[in-house]
Amino acid sequence: MARLGQDFHPDGEVVRGPGTTAVAVREHPGEDGGAGHVDLGFVLHLGRADAPVVWDCAPGLGKTEEEKLANAVKLWATTTASVLVELADGRGIHADRPNLPELPGWRAVQGPAAVFGFGNEHLAAWLAEHRVLSALAPALERELSGPGPVGVKLFLGGKAGDDVAEVRVGGEVSEAASAALRALDWPRGERLCWARLFVLLTAERAAAAATPTGAPAPVPVRAPAPAAARARGLFARWREARRAGR
Repeated sequence: MARLGQDFHPDGEVVRGPGTTAVAVREHPGEDGGAGHVDLGFVLHLGRADAPVVWDCAPGLGKTEEEKLANAVKLWATTTASVLVELADGRGIHADRPNLPELPGWRAVQGPAAVFGFGNEHLAAWLAEHRVLSALAPALERELSGPGPVGVKLFLGGKAGDDVAEVRVGGEVSEAASAALRALDWPRGERLCWARLFVLLTAERAAAAATPTGAPAPVPVRAPAPAAARARGLFARWREARRAGR
């Protein structure tokens, strides 16, 4: 968080930040016990019962559990925390605020994409040149309700013939949005490569304030869907290929 210009410090069971912001940590659910995954919740108004908490899970690679979790937190900070910091301070430094006429009544804050794996420059260039969120808007609109903020996470990649495309809205897998993401022509190479993006959507009637009043209860993050489980298998294969220099 210090990389984002934020002063955070441990305080009991949370990591407290500027003003009323904080980050909470909880055990990641799943059959594998959440190995290499961490669930982090950004608290917008600590101590207020009706305040929204934006939960997101992130995976990490490494030789030890400590290294995996450290890398997971770094991934979360890059893609998700940058969006939440921008929501709070509105300076336009750490995330973008794209215009989304395809989602009437909603405003978006979109963070930088984390792209990793072999030949990741091709996927990174494609993401920079295409308005992916606009392409997914028809599927996303059916999933949105309430004032928000609603977190939308995109995960795509793999390789030709063995790819993964998953969109989570408020922590829940959206089958329609995931199918729309898979249908896009992002580059599938012969070697493993992935991208992760996080977007926060807020209804315009509530977007005037950085933290809307009367916000919904914290959104839970459920156990990974089959697509996410398959992605973990691809991660393992990429890690082995990387070690072997292939």
